[in-house]
Amino acid sequence: MTEATRAIEAVWRIESARLIAGLARMVGDVGLAEEMAQDALVAAMEKWPETGVPDNPGAWLMATAKNRAIDRMRREKTYERKREEVAHDTGALFAMERSDFEAAADDEIGDDLLALIFTCCHPLLSREARVALTLRLLGGLTTTEIASAYLVSESTVAQRLVRAKRTLREAKVPFEVPRGTELDERLPSVLEVIYLVFNEGYAASGGEDWIRTDLCEEALRLGRILAELAPREPEVHGLVALLEIQASRLNARRGPDGEPVLLLDQNRGRWDPLLIVRGRQALERAEALPGPLGPYCLQAAIAACHAEAIRPEETNWVRIAALYEALAQIQPSPIIELNRAVAVGMAFGPEAGLELLAQIEDEPELADYHLLPSVRGGLLEKLGRREEAAAEFKRAATLTRNEQERDLLLRRAERDG
Repeated sequence: MTEATRAIEAVWRIESARLIAGLARMVGDVGLAEEMAQDALVAAMEKWPETGVPDNPGAWLMATAKNRAIDRMRREKTYERKREEVAHDTGALFAMERSDFEAAADDEIGDDLLALIFTCCHPLLSREARVALTLRLLGGLTTTEIASAYLVSESTVAQRLVRAKRTLREAKVPFEVPRGTELDERLPSVLEVIYLVFNEGYAASGGEDWIRTDLCEEALRLGRILAELAPREPEVHGLVALLEIQASRLNARRGPDGEPVLLLDQNRGRWDPLLIVRGRQALERAEALPGPLGPYCLQAAIAACHAEAIRPEETNWVRIAALYEALAQIQPSPIIELNRAVAVGMAFGPEAGLELLAQIEDEPELADYHLLPSVRGGLLEKLGRREEAAAEFKRAATLTRNEQERDLLLRRAERDG
């Protein structure tokens, strides 16, 4: 790979989201905007090795893409139709010349990025499609990279992307930031996608690696962008606070050979203090805004409890159990109850945790969830019921698709067997 090629790839990863967002506002179609952005990328790959990377590569890509967009719209005879539509909608009879398109793409980029985030995460799309489209258009990840991250075939990801863009186009979803109640309704979808991307990186659902740092970093980047663009939304800051604090532990979550290290066994000196500070600040911003704490704020508060404990035994498990109870009240879920059982077991004894597990063990959502027997094994282990604990760890190992986590569970089973 030449130096120019490396530079182009780096520029594309940084600038692609802004480029696609600006073009999408011009043409009203994220699929078409991506094609035009790709055209500009091809032009850069042809030109820059000869001329060198421009001083402002993002502006060069935007100018090239804008010119090609205008030429393409004229060539396909959509230019006149667009002009008529705009004139009809606004009640003004004016000509949309090249300068008008350029002005449109030169507006405040923040609104464009925010609109792109909401478009990629539109509720019309499936959860998998929203994640794939977000990583593709906002993260600049290739189809191959997305497929690798989620252990699916490239053709599956490609089909999801094609269907997602077609769905948005056929439904004529406007490229805009929703307002009022529509914003409130769609914001959870955006936050969920960022949360899912981070979680897949924090504890990969399958494959050889337990952690995918690239996905964690991408989710954190998207969360920070969203917090800047929507500063009055407490749950946005709550999500960022959660991700910052969780990300602070990444270096401590793996041992020398890449093996998983559980929370209570981690060297807390390896936790990143800057990320913890940033997380606390984001949580304070969320708490300062009006309204009750939402699910991401509550999860961030739980993460902050762990971050405040210099040693594992200093963890305020009573407060964590109370926060999980509050979380379960506003967002009932067997997964949340499973986590609450862990906290209750730590705060009030393993028997109390097992009692909670008994109440949820028949939930369909947990039927093949490896963390249910894993948690039960941990509680049984604390009671000295080692053979039962070993059996639970073995069962958990058969359910997980992650190789590193499977090895960890089998080691725990061997220790208790």
